[in-house]
Amino acid sequence: MKSPLSLMKSPLSLMKYPLFLMKSPLSLMKSPLSLMNPPLSLMKSPLSLMKYPLFLMKSPLSLMKSPLSLMKLPLSMKSPILPKKQHGLAVTNRRLKAGRSAWLISPRRGAISYESSDQTALYIRMLGDVRVRSQVGFEPERRASHPYLRIDFRTLHSRAETVGPLSGRRVHRLFSFQRHLHATRLLHGATPRPYSPLHILDEDYLGQAKCMLEKVGSWNFDIFLFDRLTNGNSLVTLTFHLLNQYGLIELFQLDMVKLRRFLVMVQEDYHSQNPYHNAVHAADVTQAMYCYLREPKLAKSLTSYDILLGLLAAATHDLDHPGVNQPFLIKTNHYLAVLYRNTSVLENHHWRSVVGLLRETGLFSHLPAEDGLNMESQLGSLILATDISRQNEYLSKFRTHLDHDDLCLGNGAHRHFILQMALKCADICNPCRPWELSKQWSEKVTQEFFQQGEVEKKHNLEVSPLCDSQANTMGDIQIGFMTYVVEPLFAEWARFSDTRLSQTMLGHLGLNKASWNGLRPVGSLDEPEPDPDPPPPPAPGPGSSRPSATAAEEPTTRTLAQGSQEV
Repeated sequence: MKSPLSLMKSPLSLMKYPLFLMKSPLSLMKSPLSLMNPPLSLMKSPLSLMKYPLFLMKSPLSLMKSPLSLMKLPLSMKSPILPKKQHGLAVTNRRLKAGRSAWLISPRRGAISYESSDQTALYIRMLGDVRVRSQVGFEPERRASHPYLRIDFRTLHSRAETVGPLSGRRVHRLFSFQRHLHATRLLHGATPRPYSPLHILDEDYLGQAKCMLEKVGSWNFDIFLFDRLTNGNSLVTLTFHLLNQYGLIELFQLDMVKLRRFLVMVQEDYHSQNPYHNAVHAADVTQAMYCYLREPKLAKSLTSYDILLGLLAAATHDLDHPGVNQPFLIKTNHYLAVLYRNTSVLENHHWRSVVGLLRETGLFSHLPAEDGLNMESQLGSLILATDISRQNEYLSKFRTHLDHDDLCLGNGAHRHFILQMALKCADICNPCRPWELSKQWSEKVTQEFFQQGEVEKKHNLEVSPLCDSQANTMGDIQIGFMTYVVEPLFAEWARFSDTRLSQTMLGHLGLNKASWNGLRPVGSLDEPEPDPDPPPPPAPGPGSSRPSATAAEEPTTRTLAQGSQEV
């Protein structure tokens, strides 16, 4: 309405893009000149996309089906004059179909492919990346079903109603909060705020999440609430915030687009169907790792490189976890068990998965090749340390160092070992959280165990220890896990770092253990005590998960049989 002459001067633009006009007429009324010069609006002014919120909000499916059509707009301006309007419609339809076909067979890319730290361009590239990973036929081969049992790990822990097309909430997550915010401001006549190169959260839309991030170092941090406030993007938001808070983005000259893309891909590769081993667990471990990195001994000794390794390892330590433990993969002759020769199967897979994403996104491609390979190797060393079947090995080494008081954090190898122990603590710290949080994690991990047991019964397999819902209770599982796995590890960590945080964790551990004892059915067996006769290390044996109280007689045998469920 403001520029009627521009519409009269370029009627052919209406003929070339009928579908575009039909879906967002108000965008023409506000800025018709954008149609006359699409190359400049797309290539030189990415912020122009932020000026047309109605177009983005009213036709999201058109973006999902043919994002390449935006890239083809400049080429269409060179086409000859169309003799008929109907012919123009047919050509447009063919172009849209061609765009969809090219999108399905093309490598991962976004609608805008140029180097820029602009936030709008960033989210459009993220949008394309996430969608391509959700297309049928683009699921990574590593998520395939078992060749004999045909167990689809993608739907192993999903309910019947969740299997199928993406839900409305899931689709909504693919779109930028930034666009919604700017749409609201523009509709009310507000002027967009100045752009910040490291603008992470919209204080208007995610203000509560931002307030929580101010207390991210608190041991009472509620990761479940934070995940709801970020609409299921807790891992991306938290990890990006911590990297930025430490100044690692600037220090290592990380490309903002590549970093965002990497974090989104990491979050998407966690199976949201898993009750426990999902992106929220990874975010919780990352927050716990941050708490440990702030401990005085570590804060004054760790280098920026160590901190970067620690945060990335925490965020990716369970990447692409199938929701079943190592013994399940071995006894079903899964290809991952064959590939890694039944040794740290899940941990090797997590490590190789993150290496694949690092190389795919090129996050460290600007570093010398030797430095990049060294970082991948050390990430692997940290992730492999979370194999709980090697718990006694790491615990004995840690105890020996503490007994001889020979840990020197000026030594790079010793600092790396402390990072390994910190990650191990962060991975199984749930019993050391406040009861309200710890109980939720206990319910989730028990649910995942019992669901695996149901699958094993369904396929006539031997039910793994702790996975039989008829033979185990949640309280027994938690008490055994605390007694044989958590207490010995955190007791040694408190010897190394005798701080208020360590005492707080041990205090919560004792209270939570007493709470589970109080919830046990009347008449159940008393909690077993470790046998004091054997020499150290004490009875806590390596296990993949939370051993039950009935494991008192043979804790090592039962826990070893679990493989790597918890990690």
